[in-house]
Amino acid sequence: MAAQLLAHEVSDLCLGKPPLTSLSISATIGDALTALQTSEDTHISIWTCDHHHSVADEIIINDCRCVGKICMVDIICYLCKEDNLLSPSSALMSSVSVLLSHVPGGVVRHVEPSASLMEAIDLIIQGVQNLIVPIKSTSNHFKRKQLRQYPSIAPTTHTGGREYCWLTQEDVIWFLLSSIGLFSPTAANSIESLGIITTEILTVNYHSPASEAVDAISTSLANQTSVAVINDEGVLIGEISPSTLAYCDEMVAAAITTLSAGDLMAYIDCGGPPEDIIKVVEARLKEKNLNGMLEEFAIYSSGIPYCSNSSSSDEESTSSPTTTRSGRYNRSGRYSARIMRRAEAIVCHPRSSLVAVMIQATAHRVGYVWVVEEDGSVVGIVRFSGMLEVFREHLECMMADEVV
Repeated sequence: MAAQLLAHEVSDLCLGKPPLTSLSISATIGDALTALQTSEDTHISIWTCDHHHSVADEIIINDCRCVGKICMVDIICYLCKEDNLLSPSSALMSSVSVLLSHVPGGVVRHVEPSASLMEAIDLIIQGVQNLIVPIKSTSNHFKRKQLRQYPSIAPTTHTGGREYCWLTQEDVIWFLLSSIGLFSPTAANSIESLGIITTEILTVNYHSPASEAVDAISTSLANQTSVAVINDEGVLIGEISPSTLAYCDEMVAAAITTLSAGDLMAYIDCGGPPEDIIKVVEARLKEKNLNGMLEEFAIYSSGIPYCSNSSSSDEESTSSPTTTRSGRYNRSGRYSARIMRRAEAIVCHPRSSLVAVMIQATAHRVGYVWVVEEDGSVVGIVRFSGMLEVFREHLECMMADEVV
């Protein structure tokens, strides 16, 4: 049975995956912002090839590599830098290359469609977050339309009409979850007994300035984790998660700069920031003489709906426990609503089973789950990469048994 599972190639996991929207490394951060605001994906792939064409209906590129990925969180953290707060519009003119991760080996890796499932698991365990896999182009009509509208944000077509998709840790976990019966009894064991609880976690106090967490947010993005918001007793109150911030507008940088961690959670955890918090952000930007950010934030805040400061229990009970509506105010002046996760942390306990934690994580579309004690104090975190190590070891044991 293990051999049957391991016979799968990465191409089997690519079925139905859309082609990547690509951005040239020569683009600006402003280009990246436009790409993210007009994309259904939270990340944009960055390539060595130049997409800035205005005439051709297709871009045929023989030698082009994906060198990284960026999301709104990269832009938000960049705008939080002191110099960029003074002039956000100038910051957006910087090269997108300054946002790329400098993790040794990179967070993306090109693989052939024939690469094995075990190879994919090994790469993810080593730190690769996205596997770039070639697929046959099926989106020529969409691509030509998109190229005419956004000439710098086109899917990249290579020789022979080849495009690319990417596989994530979540894709591999979902694939293994579909065959979870093969991993009995390991999958039923507690995460504590399996030794996959990571105790080195990123935290910020609920009352501390959110600006103190900027480096932690950047680190959590690179590690595909989150920043725990705790009280003085170490009890988990919520989180500042890259997977939440990825659905926000770049002007969250203003909120991070001026609010406490607790108020920042309220800012991003609503169907539009509370009006009183909007006013606090504006007042503090003025106090700090951050006129460039204040001007941008004023334009942004004038186009978003406010969240009521007092929500009834009935209203709360009708909303999803894991998602809410969040708005993005595009520079074109058009307000668009998008689905966004809430700042409520997803938790489990040390005695929770591996399969239960897997289901929690995949159901909430996150790559980690916080581990807490009965009193709510944080023990650590469980990540997809740790789960994959367990599955890899189990598969090796199964293969050895089958050989015997």
